[in-house]
Amino acid sequence: MKAYLFPGQGAQFVGMGKDLYDNYPIAKEMFEKANDILGFRITDLMFSGTDEDLRQTKVTQPAIFLHSVILAKILGEDFKPEMVAGHSLGEFSALVANKTLTFEDALVLVSKRAMAMQKACEIEPSTMAAILKVDDEIVEKVCSEIDEVVVPANFNSPGQIVISGSFKGIELAIAKLAEMGHKRAIPLKVGGAFHSPMMNPAKIELAEAINSTKFSTPVCPVYQNVSSKPSTSPDVIKENLIAQLTAPVRWTQTVKNMIADGATSFTEVGPGKVLQGLVKKVNRQMETKSAEVD
Repeated sequence: MKAYLFPGQGAQFVGMGKDLYDNYPIAKEMFEKANDILGFRITDLMFSGTDEDLRQTKVTQPAIFLHSVILAKILGEDFKPEMVAGHSLGEFSALVANKTLTFEDALVLVSKRAMAMQKACEIEPSTMAAILKVDDEIVEKVCSEIDEVVVPANFNSPGQIVISGSFKGIELAIAKLAEMGHKRAIPLKVGGAFHSPMMNPAKIELAEAINSTKFSTPVCPVYQNVSSKPSTSPDVIKENLIAQLTAPVRWTQTVKNMIADGATSFTEVGPGKVLQGLVKKVNRQMETKSAEVD
């Protein structure tokens, strides 16, 4: 079975999508529609902005979403997903790919999500850090014993977990792990503590938008971040999408479940190759590739 994966924040680069805009009329039409929906020319920032422009959450999230969804559209008849998954933000791209959401509705939700997350980041400074070569259980235990906000946020692959929380909580967790001999921790340059309780204000705001948006029955299952399991019920998909903002991304288990359910190849649709690398860390035998257009 063909599985399609959609990347999240961090995969962006200046110039992304320009080749699609220049060479495919449908891409140009969708990008221009996005400019209208968003109320600013995101194409200018994507094609010729600066790294700093693209790092703004309100730009990054819709930019990556647009690149992924428009690339999938250009694939046309070659794009026949039998299962889909997206990493964090990428779950919205996956939900357009399997026809749960329309392009327009998903873009509005992505924009609202980005704005709400930006606001939540400004309420209280917070951050994230990657923890390498430590068992999941150890990281979970360390986080649970610290009297500050710090939680596992992304279970990306065996031996790669991202923790999220207050600056003090992250500092204490890194120090505790170092005491135990686990010294490979990398602070991340992010705007805040995504997938942690500190995103609760954003979750409340996004829930209202999601609950007022039409979700259709998908053409194939989406393996959702919160559960790592396949979902085809619009109501379940909505619930998981809302919960995702404050819950961890269970990517390792998602990939394992897709393989167990018959995935024979993984195609990453969007900028970068991060998700292909994570799949290989879960199972080296899996065929992985990037979506490409003629």
